[in-house]
Amino acid sequence: MISKEKLKWWVYSIFYLLLFVAGVIAVINQNWVNLFLSVLTTLILYFSHRFSKNIGLEFPSEIEIAIIFLIYASLFLGEISSFYSRFWWWDIMLHTFSGVLIALIAFLIVYILNRKTALFMSPFFVSIFAFSFAIALGVIWEIFEFSVDNVFGLNMQKSGLVDTMGDLTLIVVGAFFISFSGYFYLKHKKNNFVSKLINKFLKKNHEYLNGD
Repeated sequence: MISKEKLKWWVYSIFYLLLFVAGVIAVINQNWVNLFLSVLTTLILYFSHRFSKNIGLEFPSEIEIAIIFLIYASLFLGEISSFYSRFWWWDIMLHTFSGVLIALIAFLIVYILNRKTALFMSPFFVSIFAFSFAIALGVIWEIFEFSVDNVFGLNMQKSGLVDTMGDLTLIVVGAFFISFSGYFYLKHKKNNFVSKLINKFLKKNHEYLNGD
């Protein structure tokens, strides 16, 4: 049976290959917008992978694969392959999922820092930080879409203000789900979706916790 680490390697390799092919096709067709999106997707994938390495933390394979899927599905499938216009639910799914994923990553990072440094942050503070962090990144992404649309003449924001507010609302919903679940686990020690990932996260980073 293939291990999760091996699966992660294959997922990265396949996505990078698809992006390379898309870039070559874009050059052949002189479609510079798609070339830009292919390069942008590749760069975001690469730097998201380097991020966890640079901060010295290792996330569960499920989360890393989810990050790859989110970036690829948003920029490559959503923009280049026009999934946003072909499937009405694509934008709703991705922005809700992004709220869940970003809040989860923020929650795990604050949780392990709290354990390592003995800051004694309350469950409420940890949950609020994760919730706020997800919303902040959502706002930054919407600013990015607005900037790209105006500089390069794209249509990432679709219907403008309505699309932006809808996207942010979905991110809030996803972030609230994770923050509430995390708070419930920290406060009452009841196992749920978040607690399982916390346990995996702690096992992968036991050297970080025990280090100086």
